Amino acid sequence: MARKKIALIGGGQIGGVLAQLAAQKELGDIILFDIVEDMPQGKTLDIAEASRVDGFDVKLNGTNSYEDIKDADVVIVTAGLPRKPGMSRDDLLTTNAKIMKSVAEGVRDNAPNAFCIIISNPLDAMVTLFQKVTGFPHEKVMGQAGVLDSSRFSTFIAWELGVSVKDVNAMVLGGHGDTMVPLVRYANVNGVPVMEMLERKYGDTNIAKEVMDAMVQRTKLAGGEVVKLLKTGSAFYSPASSAIAMAKSILRDEKRVLPTCAYLKGEFNVDGYYVGVPAVLGENGVERIIELSLNAEEQSQLDNSITAVKGLVVDMDRLGF
Repeated sequence: MARKKIALIGGGQIGGVLAQLAAQKELGDIILFDIVEDMPQGKTLDIAEASRVDGFDVKLNGTNSYEDIKDADVVIVTAGLPRKPGMSRDDLLTTNAKIMKSVAEGVRDNAPNAFCIIISNPLDAMVTLFQKVTGFPHEKVMGQAGVLDSSRFSTFIAWELGVSVKDVNAMVLGGHGDTMVPLVRYANVNGVPVMEMLERKYGDTNIAKEVMDAMVQRTKLAGGEVVKLLKTGSAFYSPASSAIAMAKSILRDEKRVLPTCAYLKGEFNVDGYYVGVPAVLGENGVERIIELSLNAEEQSQLDNSITAVKGLVVDMDRLGF
């Protein structure tokens, strides 16, 4: 049986980790694309030379030609530039939209049957543009943000409660940015509500709420916290790991319920936009949206996040993309 083919577009920090993780998990043969000559070739050679040590057996190749991603089963896109000092939101949106348009054309023309996971920012706009340019079915084009944001939220909860993060279940909805919605009410440790555990720990409802509010705020600003600490660059291991979880669920038909930037057709009262929601990922891509019962406060927060997503799409249209 032929192995699956995974194409990674963008050979920077995230792209390199994606290649390493995909190889170690033996998800399929890997092709790493970048416009910088020799760089993706060097990264894949380096990873391949660790195959005996790590015990994986897949083919890894770097390329500067879209033709080499031909017939890829899964494409993960990281191409784009981070926002730099003095750069307006319109500047960032214009720059990355130009890059994404070129990427989408390359994928459309060479891997027309691929499932596509977008990591590039501003995420919600880039997923929208990629699908628009490729014309791929909406269920085959999705964005990675919710898996990462939810993992960050879960990690902070585990640290606070002194429990294994493996037992923490927490989910973040909405757009990838300051308006994301960490669902406090649904957060639990193997079924035990996190708020209940915080109240027991501190013996005070108000203190428990303050602690949770701080974790929610840290989750929203987590990407910036990493950027500040690194001084140069942004998070790369956690975004790559999150995208690999999505790709693995699709390639191996795991039917995992993962927070995914998915196209909504009436779910959560949203029609015609990509928004972060729980989704079943399997051999058909986004197979089903899982709707949650939200209270008035949660729905208001999600509505606010959706408004921000719509604003990004409007801006992109205004800029001619």
